[in-house]
Amino acid sequence: MRTVYPLVRYRDPAAAIEWLAKAFGFEAGEVSENDDGVIVHAELTVGTGMIMLGTGEPGGHGVYVAVDDPDAHHDRAVAAGAVVTMPLTDQPYGSREYACTDPEGGTWYFGTYRP
Repeated sequence: MRTVYPLVRYRDPAAAIEWLAKAFGFEAGEVSENDDGVIVHAELTVGTGMIMLGTGEPGGHGVYVAVDDPDAHHDRAVAAGAVVTMPLTDQPYGSREYACTDPEGGTWYFGTYRP
């Protein structure tokens, strides 16, 4: 079974987490920071739902899909003509992931995330 999570990007993830908790009742789970203490990744839950939150420009919302073998998945996507926008990389929060766009310009993130 594959799991799909919305991925939401914010310029100030810490402020976004605070607002999402206040406005929608989200609770922060795993939170990862870079060496400067800036949040680069967070898992937020509300009820049985979850979103992935990352740092970046808003409006670049996408979908995060958990896959078992991101290397093979990446190669298949490239062979099908996907445009890779984030190279296949081991992330500091434990996932190996990449991002690409679909023919309509939608951003898709694929990685080995395990809840």
